[in-house]
Amino acid sequence: MTSPAPHREPQSAQPELSRSLRNRHMAMIAIGGAIGAGLFVGSGSVIKTAGPAAIVSYCLAGALVLCTMRMLGEMVVAKPSSGSFADYARTAIGPWAGFTIGWLYWYYYVIIVAVEAVAGAAILHAWIGLPLWVLAMGLMVVMTATNLLSVKSFGEFEFWFSSVKVAAIVAFLVVGGLHVFGGWPGASFDFSNLTAHGGFAPNGFTAIFSAIVVVIFAFGGAEIVTIAAAESKEPERSVARATTGIIWRIILFYVGSIVLVVTIVPWDSAKVLASPYVAAWNIIGLPGAGVVMDVVILTAVLSVLNSSVYVSSRMLRALATHGDAPAWLVATNKRNVPARAILAGTVVGWVSVLFAYLSPDTVFTYLVNSSGAIAIFMYLMIGASQLRMRRRLEAEAPERLSLRMWLFPYLTWVVMAGFAAVLVAMAVIGDQRTQLLTSIGSLAVVLLAYAVRRARGNRPPAPAGTATTDTGHGADALPTR
Repeated sequence: MTSPAPHREPQSAQPELSRSLRNRHMAMIAIGGAIGAGLFVGSGSVIKTAGPAAIVSYCLAGALVLCTMRMLGEMVVAKPSSGSFADYARTAIGPWAGFTIGWLYWYYYVIIVAVEAVAGAAILHAWIGLPLWVLAMGLMVVMTATNLLSVKSFGEFEFWFSSVKVAAIVAFLVVGGLHVFGGWPGASFDFSNLTAHGGFAPNGFTAIFSAIVVVIFAFGGAEIVTIAAAESKEPERSVARATTGIIWRIILFYVGSIVLVVTIVPWDSAKVLASPYVAAWNIIGLPGAGVVMDVVILTAVLSVLNSSVYVSSRMLRALATHGDAPAWLVATNKRNVPARAILAGTVVGWVSVLFAYLSPDTVFTYLVNSSGAIAIFMYLMIGASQLRMRRRLEAEAPERLSLRMWLFPYLTWVVMAGFAAVLVAMAVIGDQRTQLLTSIGSLAVVLLAYAVRRARGNRPPAPAGTATTDTGHGADALPTR
């Protein structure tokens, strides 16, 4: 005989989060979440893999992420939630799904906190000369303090960080465009680099799909805006805008700038792998391009670090509201900030940073690899949740469907098949296989934790407003709004 589930306050009685994020914050959170150092530096490995055909890789990956954001936007507009897709998985599929994807996502972002702190420290080390671990810890202290101050301070930092990234990309699009079309001093109309070094797809079309695996992770973070929606003044309007027009702009930034990079710089140049944008600026003839790009990359790193502290804390708090994490993590301070959830996440970040310097090639590498495929698991769960939730909304509350997924359900299935293909590609590609296997290990650990929880009788309560039981087969009704 199992013991009864522990009592939890209904969600309506939980401490409220502040609704102080404005539309300009939400717009830049959407852009900044998806544009990190992966564009400015990581794109070099994509270009080396696929050649100029990297353009196709970015287009295909961008289309998958855009459609996923549309699915997520449909659910968020119908019911804004600080737990976002984890709460929708819980409602549409079952408590096990919310528990699993929530904990995996939290783990994913606390590891990213450490990764970005280490990356930022490496840039600062070249300027300041202090020990790397001191600089990494310093960056974590600053971003943690920013998030502890208020959600508005997080939004302001993200607004300005993202503004720098957008300004850099727009400048590159304008100047690079002038260069390739012959409008820049000393330049002439020249697109020969697209085909002159072995053709448009020098490594074959298989390389295009191999590169998609890397590109998918570069787009990771676009979903952060749907979690922040619960703390915005106009969640429905903010998410509707972020999951349509703004995501199109992100894809334009990625695809447009990659087109210019592979047009300006030969794809097989050794400089592409190091920093493709610096290589392009040097060919254009901009003085101090390396220093400028280091500043932009540092800004991108700080932006991701800032967002990672934020989103990991909100997901942990959302887990706690359902009894999937200790109840004391639900509490907020007098500024309506979940300080305990923030600090709990950063503790893992501190430990991971220490491992980055004490055991960089074993423990830290394992931690990074073990979170590598979690984004794909998340995208698949979003698709499955949207399939079930959409049908229930159409039957029970069609008026909530003010934002709809295109070509439902066919496009949803196509997108899910695309992500499944990415997982298959990871299993085939040698240097990606380790990430997939260790990420599956992380998934197995979380599923085991849920099984233990059920066996001990600690069943998570149903979301507020539902008349459900934890059968393991999904919720029976939509939460009331």
